Amino acid sequence: MKHSETSLLVMAAGMGSRYGGLKQLDPVGPAGEVLLDYAVFDAKQAGFERVVFLIRKSLEADFRKAIGKRYEGKLAVDYAFQEIEDLPKGFSLPVGRKKPWGTGQAILAAKKVIEGGFVAINADDFYGREAYRLLQAHLTSPEEQGKGSFAMAGFRLDQTLSDHGTVTRGVCQRDADGFLVGVEEFFDLRKEGGKVVGKSHSDLVGKFTGEDPVSMNCWGFNASIFPLLQEGFEKFLTKEGSSEKSEYLIPNAVGGWIQEKKARVRVLPTEDKWAGMTYPEDKKLVADYLAGLVADGTYPQPLF
Repeated sequence: MKHSETSLLVMAAGMGSRYGGLKQLDPVGPAGEVLLDYAVFDAKQAGFERVVFLIRKSLEADFRKAIGKRYEGKLAVDYAFQEIEDLPKGFSLPVGRKKPWGTGQAILAAKKVIEGGFVAINADDFYGREAYRLLQAHLTSPEEQGKGSFAMAGFRLDQTLSDHGTVTRGVCQRDADGFLVGVEEFFDLRKEGGKVVGKSHSDLVGKFTGEDPVSMNCWGFNASIFPLLQEGFEKFLTKEGSSEKSEYLIPNAVGGWIQEKKARVRVLPTEDKWAGMTYPEDKKLVADYLAGLVADGTYPQPLF
C-alpha cells in the first residue's frame, strides 16, 4: 500500500553482508542505541510520519525482530525489498552476478510503497537533526512539488573526516542560486595544515578549505524520481548489465539528470557533524560524540 506523507527511506539492503549479520549492529549510544535509532528519532522530531526499511527479503524476519519492532507504535513502519533478480522486462541476471545493483535500484524498489516526498539515507550513518529539518521543509514546500525538484543535505567536508585514516567524499559544485552543478569524488582526503587535501580519479590534487559541501547520501526526493530511475536503470543495464560488479548509483544518476535538465537539486548546507564508522577505531569517537550530545540535552536517554 502506498502512502503520501513524508517518509524516511533507510537503505539497509547491504547491511547483512557489511556487518556479517544483523546481530553485529554495533551499539554506540549511552543506552545501547545504534546509529539507525538516531536517524529515526531525528526524522520523527522533524515531522516525518513513516519509516520505510529497504532490505533484502531474506533479512526480513531478522530485521523486523531486531530493528523494525523497536519503532512500532512510535511511527508507521513499512518495508521494501531490493532483490538482485528484480529487473525490468527484457533483462536477465548475468552469470556470476552476486551483488545487488546499487542505490539507484534500491530506491526504485521503494516505488511500491512510497508516493509522497521522502528522504533516502544510509542505514549506518549519523546525519544530525538539522539535515532532516531542512529536507522536511523542502519536501513540504509548495514551491518544491514539481517534477525533478530534489534536494540533498550538504555537509561541511571538515565535519566528515576520520582521525584514523583517509576518506573518500563527493565534493559538490553549486551555482549562484545554491543548486547542484556536479559532484566530483576525491579520495585519500585528510587534514594537512589548515586545509583538507586529496586527489581525484584523474589524479587532480584537491585542496579544500574544509567548508566545501559534500554529499553523504542524504537526499530529498519526491515521486517524480521513479520514472527517471526506471528509464535510467534500463539504460544502465543496456550498457553495463553484463558486468558482475557494476552498480547503478544515485549520485551518478542525479548528475546525469542535472546535465540533461531533467532535475534540479537544491543543496541544503548543514553545520551538523556527520558520524560513521569508516574504521574500527572510529567507534569510540562516535560513541563519545553521541554521549556528549546526550549530556548537553540534545538527545534524551534512552532515545525512545
